[in-house]
Amino acid sequence: MSTFDGIVPATDQAGEADATNSVAHPEKAKRDSGVARTGALEVDAVDIEALVLEAFEASIDDEADEEGGVTVEVELVVFDMAGTTVRDDGLVERAFVLAADRTGITSSPEQREEAIDYVRETMGQSKIEVFRALTGDEDAAVRANEAFELAYSELVASVGVEAIPGAAEVMRELREGGVKVALTTGFSRVTLDALLDALGWHDIADVTLAPSDAGRGRPFPDMPLTALLRTGTTNVGAMVVIGDTASDMLSGVNAGAGLVVGVLSGAHDEDALEEAGADAVITSVADLPDLLGLR
Repeated sequence: MSTFDGIVPATDQAGEADATNSVAHPEKAKRDSGVARTGALEVDAVDIEALVLEAFEASIDDEADEEGGVTVEVELVVFDMAGTTVRDDGLVERAFVLAADRTGITSSPEQREEAIDYVRETMGQSKIEVFRALTGDEDAAVRANEAFELAYSELVASVGVEAIPGAAEVMRELREGGVKVALTTGFSRVTLDALLDALGWHDIADVTLAPSDAGRGRPFPDMPLTALLRTGTTNVGAMVVIGDTASDMLSGVNAGAGLVVGVLSGAHDEDALEEAGADAVITSVADLPDLLGLR
């Protein structure tokens, strides 16, 4: 598992990174000072720029080898929604129980508990796939999924939905710094749009994706890779994937993301996130800019 010493933003069209997003480094500061001293002589830094840059890059490579740290460019951050940028507060489980009761997919308290355990284990995955696994019947799965989506929408309308503190600010900060933002979910497009409506978030991201928009849901790589294509991100190494479930981590790993980040604001704990491939685990999405070295 890698630790990231610092992350710098993608360069603009002129090839210059935003200075506010650069990672501070003593050697870089020396290189940028304009003049290098050799004994009593002052030497124009431009004359030795190539040599200094080569030495600096070699030192970074040595540090990466010794400490396991790397530095990458960030062009795109792919955020999960429920549990990562949006408070869950048990709404997913409550919606599942309502759907199970309304469609009869569980016939006993024991069976219901087993099904709820499975729902917790597969948090973040496409909900229709979860119901297919639980019912083993396509028609029953479709009915249960429709009941779930309706129940979730009813709960959002009745009790409301809130953003994770700092989530909106982080996404705006990233976009202002030239980083693309994608929101992804295991919900249907209808429920995703209902959440965006409730939060007033239709303009907060460059792209929003439900599983049906990409092909397959998590743990497959389809949504992060679709976000990469739609935002024109140059390579998977310039993509960060962040979420609160093991499925989010697996999706990021399967997509080859340069950094996969777990948050502890949702369904799964640190051990589960790390076992699924998280490169780093933070308390909240609000801590992401610090992790990326943007503050």
